[in-house]
Amino acid sequence: MVQRFEKPFTQQEPIPETAIERACEILRSGRLHRYNVANGEVSEAALLEEEYAAWQGSQYCLAITSGGQALQIALRAAGMTAGTKVLANAYTLAPVPGAIHAAGGIPVLVEIDENWHTDIDDLRANAEASGARYFLLSHMRGHIADMDAIVAICDELEITLIEDCAHTMGAQWKGTRSGNFGRVACFSTQTYKHINSGEGGLLTTNDSELASRAVVISGSYMNYAAHGAIPSEDVFQQTRLQSPNCSARLDNLRAMLIRAQLPLLEDNVRRWNERYSVLQSGLSSVTGLRLPDRQHHEEFVGSSIQFQANGLGPHVIPEFVEACANRGVEIKWFGADEPYGFTSRFDSWTYLDDIPQLPKTREVLATTCDLRIPLTFSKNDCQEIAAIIGEECERRIGS
Repeated sequence: MVQRFEKPFTQQEPIPETAIERACEILRSGRLHRYNVANGEVSEAALLEEEYAAWQGSQYCLAITSGGQALQIALRAAGMTAGTKVLANAYTLAPVPGAIHAAGGIPVLVEIDENWHTDIDDLRANAEASGARYFLLSHMRGHIADMDAIVAICDELEITLIEDCAHTMGAQWKGTRSGNFGRVACFSTQTYKHINSGEGGLLTTNDSELASRAVVISGSYMNYAAHGAIPSEDVFQQTRLQSPNCSARLDNLRAMLIRAQLPLLEDNVRRWNERYSVLQSGLSSVTGLRLPDRQHHEEFVGSSIQFQANGLGPHVIPEFVEACANRGVEIKWFGADEPYGFTSRFDSWTYLDDIPQLPKTREVLATTCDLRIPLTFSKNDCQEIAAIIGEECERRIGS
């Protein structure tokens, strides 16, 4: 009998019971809007901003409706205007070029290397050729590139670095938290990220002017003083009338859900990495698969795992993915010509005016497979998943 994996890849762990009780209190109060508080009360959203700023090690934090909105607001608050060119690594998800486009910018896509990192040489070449002064760096699927080299190029060419940390909340590179390298960082608390509030986002920075602009852009009106981790009033006096209102405020209910899970994050990182290690060990022994080289100084969060099915080739991978799916293992493939679900390739974004060829990126993504690792899976589950993938891959070697 063919072994089949029965657990869903989209099932998250339950929200803590204390948060469920607090949710009922908030619902009974009717005070869901972040500025709708009783006299002397501090909103859940403001408390979240204080606590996340302290956890991240940043001076300022803004809670907003999604990671995508955080990206748009970060770009606007950093001074990006319509028609501005913005560098972005080509291996990412659609919200990244979408944020640049929605804010009026022009994405300039940068090649990646065989380990899904930004290609440093291509970054420099594109920066010099385009004159772009912004780099929206996506730490896609938790792979952190050479931050020493990236920061050096950005400093040399006076490029504002904006970090998309949707997949690296809790990760570190050489002891520095992901998000603390650039001028501003953006995080997501969408259901499949490291904290689950359904939808939600966070923006952190040490730049007081950028922080004040971001708060006003998020839709504070003149209620900015009710935020939890913000600059002083004199900074807002300079920016409060100069920034558009984009109405992206996080509500108290979702803010409370994030607050309840933040203290659990460090332990969850450990649990994710235990499961990642089991999958890595199992898949590394499979003929025809290549796993990334992870640097010893990259303290990643193994909430997903990627591999290249180099031994199969793009013409066989669809059959391989389907066979795994028939046995309950959901693999995403980045080499498909058509986008599927949350997965798309850079040449799928046809709203962009000029899509480059990017041969290196195309070659890497042609065999790139991606696997979500929910914490609802046990280590034994991960062994079973690796075994199924190995059987289906080795069955097709040489096809």
